[in-house]
Amino acid sequence: MTGPADEQRFLRAAIELARDNVAQGGRPFGAVVVKDGAIVAVGVNEILATNDPTAHAELGAIRAAARRLGSPDLSGCTVYASGHPCPMCMAAMRMAGIGAVAYAYSNEDGEPFGLST
Repeated sequence: MTGPADEQRFLRAAIELARDNVAQGGRPFGAVVVKDGAIVAVGVNEILATNDPTAHAELGAIRAAARRLGSPDLSGCTVYASGHPCPMCMAAMRMAGIGAVAYAYSNEDGEPFGLST
């Protein structure tokens, strides 16, 4: 079971991934996939590195989680993201069976920086 302290830790991990990605020349988005209280996969936004408009942090983390868990069914997982996931990422989470998502910053927070969907 995940409590408030764990949720804060997972959100901080997503934010740290986003900060590290910016330091590497990427966009400020990070995500972690958690199952049974443990991080099973992480992802960062790789749009600039790959020129792939779908290379969002959440999608990278979902892909990595599916590989690590050996299944496309990610029921029982939660995604923690640095920013509000876009509709594409939300749809992918639903299709993967992810039951919950938490994020640190809203679209309104990102809008002044051009980081809003």
